[in-house]
Amino acid sequence: MIERPEPRYSGYILDLDGTIYLSDHLIPGAKATLAWLRKHERRVLFLSNKPLEPRSHYAAKLERLGIPAHTEDVINSTESLLHYLQQHHSGAILWVIGEPLLSQEFREAGFGLSDDPTAIDIVVAAFDRTLDYAKLNTAHQALVRGARFYATNADRTCPIAGGELPDCAGVIAFLEATTGREVELVAGKPSEHILRAAVDRLGVPRRDCLMVGDRLATDMRMGIENGLDTALVLSGVTSQDALAQSGLKPTYVLQSVAELP
Repeated sequence: MIERPEPRYSGYILDLDGTIYLSDHLIPGAKATLAWLRKHERRVLFLSNKPLEPRSHYAAKLERLGIPAHTEDVINSTESLLHYLQQHHSGAILWVIGEPLLSQEFREAGFGLSDDPTAIDIVVAAFDRTLDYAKLNTAHQALVRGARFYATNADRTCPIAGGELPDCAGVIAFLEATTGREVELVAGKPSEHILRAAVDRLGVPRRDCLMVGDRLATDMRMGIENGLDTALVLSGVTSQDALAQSGLKPTYVLQSVAELP
């Protein structure tokens, strides 16, 4: 048996769904590849664009599938926004259009939350299956008074168990239309903010990092536009035909993570 050579990069940023697993099943070769990277002491970070679950959820799922992982090994769009807020708006008072677990994450990170529009420094828009008029009205009043306007994501659809949450950008569009304001920052893919948070967590120079994912418009675009080498895996949503039509040129095109350099 020919021994696999040492990994080419010092740090690997790995998308999850479509790259490491599909639904509740590991991509063939993913477990062995992660073991190979860690055997050679390479830095590994998992990236998700979904803010509906805390990072611990994704770490626990990886553990169930046989890949050792801790919460700190995962960054999602919520963590990306927290990373930005801690660097630029420490101590800010937030109003979060989001579900209770999301609000809890902001509290645990040290941010105050208020429903008083005169006290709110930043409105955060996220996926919210508990959305109601009162939440929108508080956000509207705060934005009219000059609060900053940030979002975790701006996706039109958000995959969830059992289906999709439609028109996830609807909250942003509504608030933009009714206040005359535009969202100032979107923290999720393909934003530079989530990539910067990932690279900072790895502690590895960008030139020594590889961005690995199955989506052209997010994973590959984000890596290419921010100076990282990229590896598109064909184990998820992207086909060779879609790649040929996209105009994007990943550094590598692989059948799966089992072929990582």
